[in-house]
Amino acid sequence: MTRSVLLNNVTHRDLRVVTTRGAAWGDDVMSAVVVPAEFRNLQAHYPVVFQKTADAIGFQPVAVLGFEPGQNLFLGPEGWDASYVPMAIERQPFMIGRDGDELLVHVDMDSPRIGGADGEPVFLPQGGTTDYLERVNSLLLAIHEGVQATPAFVSALLDHRLLEPFVLDAEGPDGSQNRLAGMYTIDEDRLARLPGDDLQALHAAGHLLPIYMAVASIGRFRDLIDRHARRKVPA
Repeated sequence: MTRSVLLNNVTHRDLRVVTTRGAAWGDDVMSAVVVPAEFRNLQAHYPVVFQKTADAIGFQPVAVLGFEPGQNLFLGPEGWDASYVPMAIERQPFMIGRDGDELLVHVDMDSPRIGGADGEPVFLPQGGTTDYLERVNSLLLAIHEGVQATPAFVSALLDHRLLEPFVLDAEGPDGSQNRLAGMYTIDEDRLARLPGDDLQALHAAGHLLPIYMAVASIGRFRDLIDRHARRKVPA
């Protein structure tokens, strides 16, 4: 459940947030919704694919973290084993709310990250914002802008028929088979055949770089499979 409330420096003057990464704090997810602006950072660590939205009409980009629900192969004894954490995960337990046209910061008071005495303070003793909250504000703004830009990016992919279905089978350390289905990736052959005018139009719209970053990210499936194979079989 989510109990979202408007963040303020009076009610939440003593609020602290656990920033450690682990399953106990809700990081045990197999994928994270991402935005095109972060593809350059994502492709160094995670495969970026596209999935149908909940209404089965549109598509949304996601970073793949595991092969089954509740499995995040980037979580280990030392926390998150990658230098970049997807913004949708890093921003937790904060989210954007609206009051008319004004964007406001909300916080999920039911998040397991809330209430730890050793967590990061959100506000200074005098009521000002900490560096941590400034970072959160930057993340939320980047996510908001990225969400606004995603439909045009996806529309361009569909207009040029650049998405194709993708299925991946991976064997677990116990010999079990895991299949990732319902994913779509960039059709590299069709991308290579696009006329120069189409490529120029994609570039002018700011879509070409994230397209190439998404293509490059597919090579990270090998790393994901290796991580999966290294996991110990439960006793």
